[in-house]
Amino acid sequence: MKIAQIAPLFESVPPRLYGGTERVVHYLTEELVKQGHQVTLFASGDSITSAELVSCTPRALRLDADVRDSVPHQMLQLDKVRERADDFDVLHFHTDYLHFPLFRAEAGRTLTTLHGRQDLADHLPFYAHFAKMPLVSISDAQRAPLPRANFVATVYHGLPLDLHTPTFAPRGCYLAFLGRISPEKGPDRAIAIARAAGIPLKIAAKVDKADEAYFREVVAPMLNGPGVEFIGEINESEKTEFLGQAAALLFPIDWPEPFGLVLIEAMACGTPVLAFQRGSVPEIVEDRRTGRVVSTMEEAVQAIPEVLALDRRSVRARFEERFSASRMATDYLRLYQKMARRRPGPEGEFSALAARSLSIAKPVGRVTAPRPQSEAN
Repeated sequence: MKIAQIAPLFESVPPRLYGGTERVVHYLTEELVKQGHQVTLFASGDSITSAELVSCTPRALRLDADVRDSVPHQMLQLDKVRERADDFDVLHFHTDYLHFPLFRAEAGRTLTTLHGRQDLADHLPFYAHFAKMPLVSISDAQRAPLPRANFVATVYHGLPLDLHTPTFAPRGCYLAFLGRISPEKGPDRAIAIARAAGIPLKIAAKVDKADEAYFREVVAPMLNGPGVEFIGEINESEKTEFLGQAAALLFPIDWPEPFGLVLIEAMACGTPVLAFQRGSVPEIVEDRRTGRVVSTMEEAVQAIPEVLALDRRSVRARFEERFSASRMATDYLRLYQKMARRRPGPEGEFSALAARSLSIAKPVGRVTAPRPQSEAN
């Protein structure tokens, strides 16, 4: 199939450091190319890909000091996609909803994966207005605030199986926190849990400008005490060592997490997870198998010994079964193929390309069908 992947421009694909959405787009794109599809990636010019790259800005916007307003760059990207739209069987957007007005007439050829939270009141009238745009959620929990949106599937993220080498006998006697310093991610909670459990904590995380005050006023003073090491932002190659040598990952979130890529990154390393029951967590973490899912700080501290006792080989095995990049790509291909079947050829028959695409990949893994409207209310 001829597939366009449209990535956000804030980070390169893959990102040099932090950047969950762009990382997922990279894994999906590379897997689709590996399976023999013609993929074109619309992304920042510093992206690295096996697909055809259409540069939509010279470099990632977050790392470009000259960028003051991202909207013009995003609009130019969408115009490049529009100019080449007829070249593709499927236009797969990862840019939230910015493209809806431009591509409403092409809804049958578009797929939009929502990567962020959807519980903001401003979203409701917008999705209602563009009710025919097909959407993919990255967890069932992410759908809850938009019961009438046109969700066609839930597709969980996946990672290449060889991305992280698992560690079954870690040397490090520490708990890990990885991601972004922000109130909703709960680094202050992680510090409190680790200190209550008497286990050292290492924090590898970036600090966005929007969260500098929170870091300075809340997190930084807590770093002065014993047993906590702030490493800062780390790259992909450093994650294997950081997560693999950890006794467990702490994920004490306080927001409706849409997925939580770090959860499966830890599992890929064989590292069990202690996570709070918010958003997607109960879907991703299997309680007492790949980690523990708790609701309070007291439960978190009490659950630490049980988390540390989990079988790391079993954690890695469940990652391979549920969260591989090949499974993710196959799930998306099933959706692409359904879209191709619905588009008639010049004489009312399916195009030869669409017909051939049906035999490319056998359905494997989990794709959640749309819920009936009666169940969504």
